[in-house]
Amino acid sequence: MPTLLQLHLLVALVATTALIGHVVTVSAPVLVCWRTALAAVGAFLWVRLIQRRKIWLGWKQVAPLLGVGAIVGCHWLAFFGAIKLANISICLAGMATISLFTAFTEPLITRRRVRPFEVLLGLLVVAGILLIANVERGHLLGLGVALVGAFLAAIFPVFNSILVNRGGAPQLMVGWEMVGACLAVLALLPAFDDAGYASLLQTTGTDWIWFLVIAWACTVLGHGWHIHLLRRISAYTGNLAMNFEPVYGMLAAAIVFGEYKQLHPAFYLGTLSILIANLLHPYLDRRFNQ
Repeated sequence: MPTLLQLHLLVALVATTALIGHVVTVSAPVLVCWRTALAAVGAFLWVRLIQRRKIWLGWKQVAPLLGVGAIVGCHWLAFFGAIKLANISICLAGMATISLFTAFTEPLITRRRVRPFEVLLGLLVVAGILLIANVERGHLLGLGVALVGAFLAAIFPVFNSILVNRGGAPQLMVGWEMVGACLAVLALLPAFDDAGYASLLQTTGTDWIWFLVIAWACTVLGHGWHIHLLRRISAYTGNLAMNFEPVYGMLAAAIVFGEYKQLHPAFYLGTLSILIANLLHPYLDRRFNQ
């Protein structure tokens, strides 16, 4: 299957996490805690029982994965927090600025030059975000939290690209990153949930079904798949494709929750500018990097 097709199938899978975040009854920190804990268990079981590989790699290899995982955990905390503060569409629109941030974070971390056309495309994305923010002022806090999540999402794929191209095994990376994510969110939970750690047990039977879906399908499969694809694509290309998540997510939210009734027409104009940036990238990449 072509790499770009795999990438967009992955984006469609990731978009379902926003819907799940909307329907669960728990707070964002509780959702992320259970998602990461169950995903770590699922990934380690896969590595041990299916791949028959050892889990412990030594602190030299595990420590960077735990660090990357902490960034992932904070990203998801912002992602689901934005959904709770605003709605799915606002959250996904804010997350679409990932490509702008990645235009700077990837060169900084990998020590390559900044590509001007990537910055220009990122600015087109910013124009869309400003348009959305101007007409959705009642959701500015949710949009701001989503932007924090987008910045964090512009960092961890770059590190994952480096680690997987050094020989890292995707599912084993997922396992240890989820441990790091879980530990980070557990440390932050009392600051974000008034009930503290007791809130981890205040869940319904339906929530547990969604926890398993988001942990094993969207995380063990999806996050591992993303890391695998980073062997063949750059972090910027991957994150730019992730900007199509608003399209899939908004369409689903419109169908399932009727969110289109809550949004100003200018919201869609702003989203269109974000999508144009995505469509222009492959052409400009070929044009300036031949």
